[in-house]
Amino acid sequence: MANQSTPSAVPYVDERTFEREVLMSELPVLVDFTAQWCGPCKTIAPEVEALARELEGKARIVKVDIDKSQMLASQLRIQSVPTFMVFAEGRPVAAKAGALKRAQLRQMLEPFLPRSEGAITPREAFELHKQGRIVFVDTREALVYRRVHLPGAVNMPIEEIESRLAELHMLAGAPVLYCRSGDKTKEIAARLNESGVPVAFLDGGVLAWEAEGLAVERPD
Repeated sequence: MANQSTPSAVPYVDERTFEREVLMSELPVLVDFTAQWCGPCKTIAPEVEALARELEGKARIVKVDIDKSQMLASQLRIQSVPTFMVFAEGRPVAAKAGALKRAQLRQMLEPFLPRSEGAITPREAFELHKQGRIVFVDTREALVYRRVHLPGAVNMPIEEIESRLAELHMLAGAPVLYCRSGDKTKEIAARLNESGVPVAFLDGGVLAWEAEGLAVERPD
């Protein structure tokens, strides 16, 4: 949980600021309806905080204390806490009640997040891989790849990708690049897409894949 030297990434809004901070937001907003007396709300607070920092610049997360904003809670038919509600383009688009995990909260927001060209979410990639339509390309160094990698992945270190494009597109399915966090493969995918070579990448990389609870391979 944030301490006094680290400002919270999840500010409170109330009936006075809700329209400006939520309904008029250009980014999708996840609203955490909470209360000071709510034990589960306090338990999941660090997860909510971590997600807010993870999605900085892509989405906003705010809290509403239902005891201090009773009219707002009533208008939105909040019957228990914690309840999470996603707002996009000024309207509610998803809602779930209960002490949700970070991956579940991200899944609520995922359809409304701004997407980079070529970005594929872990869940989308999982389904495409299951159908045999894609091949994962691990762009990390060989030693890391041998320790753990995504199912069926081939290894092409990121510094070799641009010199191995023909090999990349001779794979048994469409290549999906991935790295640890997605940042490096996002950059190279953008560069290749700009030069007319469409390449997809795993949004959030291995970290996002594992956060979804999806399986990895650990060779002996």
